[in-house]
Amino acid sequence: MKRRLHVPDLGGARAVILHRPHPTVQALTRQLAAIGLEVAEHWPDLGPGVLGADYVFYDADMGHEGQFPWAPGVAPMPMIALIGSEAPGRIEWALTQGADAQLLKPVGDNGVFSALLIARQAFEARRALAAEIADLRARLAERQTVVRAVTLLAARGLTEDAAFAQLRQLAMAARETIEAAAQRIVARHTETHSVDDGGRNDRRKPS
Repeated sequence: MKRRLHVPDLGGARAVILHRPHPTVQALTRQLAAIGLEVAEHWPDLGPGVLGADYVFYDADMGHEGQFPWAPGVAPMPMIALIGSEAPGRIEWALTQGADAQLLKPVGDNGVFSALLIARQAFEARRALAAEIADLRARLAERQTVVRAVTLLAARGLTEDAAFAQLRQLAMAARETIEAAAQRIVARHTETHSVDDGGRNDRRKPS
């Protein structure tokens, strides 16, 4: 089943252009205004005030590190690179910033609308993938905590099955998930060993 392209309502959206004064900026501003976007121009860098923007167009030819108020590749909105030079170093830099789409310079009388749609689609897909990866990592961490808790219980002379059954009983008694019960067991074990280590260290200190 084909996924239909979602066309956002761009009227009133905010676009920021990070580019030195240039005819490219003028052409880009005309197209954005015709589509219905509010436009703000910045150079040589962006301040924290742009965090509420919906799109950022940035110069890939003269761009440099430190222009953005966020780390490379983690912009909170779609990023569109304005590319004039095809030098590998410049392309690599543009990609490092997290380009979701591109516009080739000189910018003419069309191309901006499609760049906006492509950038928004790529940005949403990237954000959804990041959320999915974060969820998988959290679930993996929880599973590892359960395994560790079962191992700690089994160290008391129980089989793994009996240890897991005990963990489940603890969770039911506390009316919490098995993962939460496992976290309590691991945390208690870590705290106990930390106190024990501190006592041994104190005894080793010369009087």
